[in-house]
Amino acid sequence: MDIIISGANGRMGRMLTETAKAGQAAGKPWNIAARVDISLEKDPAAGTFSAPDQFTGSADVVIDFSSHAATKTLTEYCLARSLPLVVATTGQTGEELELIRAASAKIPVFLSANMSLGVALVADLVRRAALVLPDAEIEILEHHHDQKLDVPSGTALLLASRITEVRPDSPLVVGRHENGRRSPREIGIHSLRYGSEVGTHEVLFSTGRETVTLRHKAEDRSLFAQGALTAAAFLIGKAPGLYDMRDLVKQGAAR
Repeated sequence: MDIIISGANGRMGRMLTETAKAGQAAGKPWNIAARVDISLEKDPAAGTFSAPDQFTGSADVVIDFSSHAATKTLTEYCLARSLPLVVATTGQTGEELELIRAASAKIPVFLSANMSLGVALVADLVRRAALVLPDAEIEILEHHHDQKLDVPSGTALLLASRITEVRPDSPLVVGRHENGRRSPREIGIHSLRYGSEVGTHEVLFSTGRETVTLRHKAEDRSLFAQGALTAAAFLIGKAPGLYDMRDLVKQGAAR
C-alpha cells in the first residue's frame, strides 16, 4: 500500500510517518510514497512536497491529517487521480462537507472525527444506551491538551450525533453560562483543556435513580495513526462511497 500523507509535518502527520515506518519494518505493507505539507520543500528525492499536485508518482491512497482548509485541494487531487481518501481532520464547514460527499460519489472516502476503533465502539454503545434509557439526562465531557483549537472536539460531536440519531429532539448545549439549569432533553457538552492530555471522552446517562458512564481514554496518539492506516487499507478496492469507523466495527464483528 503506497501512501501519500497530507499534513506530514504536523503532530499527527509525523506520528503517522513513524507508525508506517515501524509497521513496514515489522513486515506490514505500508510504504510512504510521498509526504506533503505546506511547510516542506519540494524534494522528490526525499519524497517531500509542499502541495499534493507536485507529486505525480504511484500511490494507492491519501491520508489527510492536515486541516479542514485543505478539503477542496485534496478532493480535487484525489478525484483527478481516482485515489481513495482518508479524511482524519475535523472542523469542516458545511461547504467542505459537501465537497467530501460529492467526491465520495466517484471515489471511496473515509471520514471520521476520530480514528480510534475504541471510540467507534463507545459511539455504538452510546447509541444503544440512548435507546435503552430514552428519558435519561445526558452529559458529554471531553478532555484535550491545551493547544487544541476546536471546541467542542470532533469526537464529542460524533458521540452527540450518535445520540441524536435516536433522540432527534435533543438539542446540544455547549457549556453553560449564568443559569446552569438544564432542560430534560438536552445534551450538555463540556470541554476541558490542560497540559498534554491526548484525549478523554465521557458520556453520562442519568435517570435520577442510576447513572451509566461510558468512557474512552486515549493513552498514545499512535492509536490514531494506526486507525488511519487501518482505514486506508479498508478503502483499497472499495466502491465509491462515504465510509466511517462504523464500517470498520461492522467488518470486525463479521469476522
